Amino acid sequence: MNTLLARLRPQDPAQRIFVAFVVLLVVGGATAVLAGTNLGLLPVVAAIGLGVLVVDWRWVYYLLLTTLAFSLQFPMPGGLSLDVPSEPLMLVLLGCFGVAVLAGRTGLTRREVAHPLVLLLGLTLLWAMVSTMFSVDTAKSVKYLLAKTWYIGPFLFVTLMLLRRPSDVWKIAACHTFGACLTVLYAAARHAATGFSFDSINQALSPFYINHVIYATVLAMLLPYAFYAARSKTGLSRTAWRVAMVLMLFGLFTSYTRASILSLPVAGLFYVVMRLRLTRWVLIGAISAAVSGALYFVQENNFMLYAPDFEKTIFNGDNFEKHLEATYKLEDVSGMERVYRWVAAVRMLADKPLTGSGPSTFYPEYKRYTVKSFRTYVSDNPERSTTHNYFLLQLAEQGLPGFALFVLLLSATLLFTETLYHRAARQPQFRRVVLAAGLSLVVIVFHLLLNELIEVDKIGSFFFIGLAVLIRAEAWIDLTTTEEKA
Repeated sequence: MNTLLARLRPQDPAQRIFVAFVVLLVVGGATAVLAGTNLGLLPVVAAIGLGVLVVDWRWVYYLLLTTLAFSLQFPMPGGLSLDVPSEPLMLVLLGCFGVAVLAGRTGLTRREVAHPLVLLLGLTLLWAMVSTMFSVDTAKSVKYLLAKTWYIGPFLFVTLMLLRRPSDVWKIAACHTFGACLTVLYAAARHAATGFSFDSINQALSPFYINHVIYATVLAMLLPYAFYAARSKTGLSRTAWRVAMVLMLFGLFTSYTRASILSLPVAGLFYVVMRLRLTRWVLIGAISAAVSGALYFVQENNFMLYAPDFEKTIFNGDNFEKHLEATYKLEDVSGMERVYRWVAAVRMLADKPLTGSGPSTFYPEYKRYTVKSFRTYVSDNPERSTTHNYFLLQLAEQGLPGFALFVLLLSATLLFTETLYHRAARQPQFRRVVLAAGLSLVVIVFHLLLNELIEVDKIGSFFFIGLAVLIRAEAWIDLTTTEEKA
């Protein structure tokens, strides 16, 4: 008997772990059956998850990217919300990154950690902390800071850790593209039932997207990655990327989202600007135009000349052509509602120019600053949306310093993209990576003029991933250049 027991006793760590898991599975299964609840299996699931993290937690990163397109928003107490499963997975990755930092196993160089883009991003976060100290709603502002932390950790630093070669960029893009293409097929099947009508697109996208703007932005920002991945691949991989491009273009045009459709030619124009080395002049021109326009509208209250006619601001939900016509005639309700909130944002800035109202506090604070002359029939804002302009949102919530730091970050990123593009003239594999990330970021930045999307998990993720790709591409280009000289 003693000999038999000795043989059954685990002899090495692997056997002990296996036996412990079997015992946990049996106990958990028995508990689930006897109690009539699946909660008894939670320790088993947790053990599996812990095992995955110990063996190779990179799978959590790729799982996060693959499920981004299917992430759902759940309301929480205090007017907050949680994106599931994306934000819980971000927290897991943030914990893994923290452990890697403590163990000194990140593989990141001092140059990458102290990169100008990383430092600028850190300064924007630091100022958000200062603004939070003066926030009108501390709970919302703290949630904003926490969310920023678990966005930057996984999508910037973990991405930098995992990028080892250009093919890794296409692998990362493929995960989100795969999920996005599945949602296009899902939406198309539902949208077809209504004849792809303009007024039924939001319903067709439910529950994976809150509205057609987020859906279209995701597709538009992924198209540069798909285009340059197809050019980098051969055979079946190239075909798969081309099919993905067709699917995403189909989804983009049937979403009837004006800004997203226009963002593609804008990205094309930026490509020309980069080739001609005109980015700095375009930025100077854009900033000068914005300042001049602001001075004009503020002077003698000239903005009041553009107040809409309440009776004429309508939504042509059944006719996309009339929707476009109403846009340039300043009679489209969505466009004029934006103006209504933009005016409120500027008045909020005038009240608190240094610190703003605090991160994530625009709603409902802006309602005290609105001008009735710009009111439309959707101004009650039951969906609790904000400015529909991320730059004005920064001004209203974080004051002039927060706005200036964010503009500086974007300007530095675009100039950095141009520099890398020309430095990689003889390295097409790196140039494609730079173009994919840079043009995707241009698409996102263009959308920020009409929406606030960096805090949306499906989009903000690739804002930070784009920064990581550019930083890593610089290291690849430098290394290859050094080897060529040697």
